[in-house]
Amino acid sequence: MWVKGCLTSSSVSVLINGSPTEEFKPSRGLRQGDPLAPFLFLVVVEGLAGLVRQALSMKVLRGIKVGKNSIECCLLQYADDTFFLCEDSFNNIFAIKAILRCYEIVSGLKVNFHKSKMVGISVNSYVLNTSAKTLNCHTM
Repeated sequence: MWVKGCLTSSSVSVLINGSPTEEFKPSRGLRQGDPLAPFLFLVVVEGLAGLVRQALSMKVLRGIKVGKNSIECCLLQYADDTFFLCEDSFNNIFAIKAILRCYEIVSGLKVNFHKSKMVGISVNSYVLNTSAKTLNCHTM
């Protein structure tokens, strides 16, 4: 995923043949590979986690229950990967689609559904394929 954020409050000077240039303000933003890009990504995806928490609290989205205390889990994130863990219902699919669309609008990031995969565990193949088609992604 490509993350672009603009830093305009700092100024930069570059060394050319050991001599510093005049300071200038960066205007091209952060690019993939920039040391600040992962931090910026984490800050931005916290908004996605907030949307999911709100949907769970409003009972719009239903996650899976894990552990002996039956804690509801719906979202796992690692680096730039995001996993939704939900019951197999069309309401959850529509909720995920709405959450991701809101996230795209608010963050300015684009979710690449063609690179996304859907997996069903003990899920009817018709439900899995219809859900994947609704989200415009592939099954695995």
